[in-house]
Amino acid sequence: MRARIDVSEIEATTKIRAKYLRALENEEWGLLPGPTFVKSFLRTYADALGLDGRSMVEEYRLEHESPSDAMLEPIVSTPQRNRRRQPPSGPSRGYIIAVVAVGLVIVALIVALVSGGSSKSPGTAGTAATHTTHTTDHATTTTATHSPNTSTSIVALSLKPTAAIYVCLLGENGRKLVPGVELQAGEGTPTFHARRFELTLGNNAVTMYIDGRARSVPASSGAIGYSITRARGRQPLTAAQLPTCK
Repeated sequence: MRARIDVSEIEATTKIRAKYLRALENEEWGLLPGPTFVKSFLRTYADALGLDGRSMVEEYRLEHESPSDAMLEPIVSTPQRNRRRQPPSGPSRGYIIAVVAVGLVIVALIVALVSGGSSKSPGTAGTAATHTTHTTDHATTTTATHSPNTSTSIVALSLKPTAAIYVCLLGENGRKLVPGVELQAGEGTPTFHARRFELTLGNNAVTMYIDGRARSVPASSGAIGYSITRARGRQPLTAAQLPTCK
């Protein structure tokens, strides 16, 4: 009111619906989608007015939230760098030399047996060789038949926020990859790999990277959701289909 800014101007700037802005002003928390959205909306609204969004969110947490397991457990979005590097677990040089020596001995024995068998009974040797070739071809065909390439259905996904945004990301079998938290600008996620993702976003302040390709998110007055697979690409979800990470 002091800045003489109309609610419709703030709505256009923050992409937050006017009824939610009025609920924030009147502290009518029950009219808002949930605590996570309250904090995201509160921070975005405060930043748009030039206020301290972090202090307002902290004040809301102290007055209206109780500690939970999700708040007590830290979320690690990037791999720890202070772990001691493990030495390579490959075979030693002496082991490789021993294997090569044994292989040479076996080859020499096979050559000697084949040479002796050919001089005594060439017909039998020829039959054995034919049977071996047939068996090898059959094994090769069986291996090729029962080894389908399943890597073509895997999708790579990462997110890079440009402003504060609520993110709930589920992988296969409902596994929580980003368990319903607020990410800040520049706080990108690792690259996840799965056959299917389900995603809920609080707003459109994020760039999605699907198989290395940048994809923007269109503006919306409410939460945004997608289902992502290799076969169908990025498919929008209805409000009833949005994952909640609860």
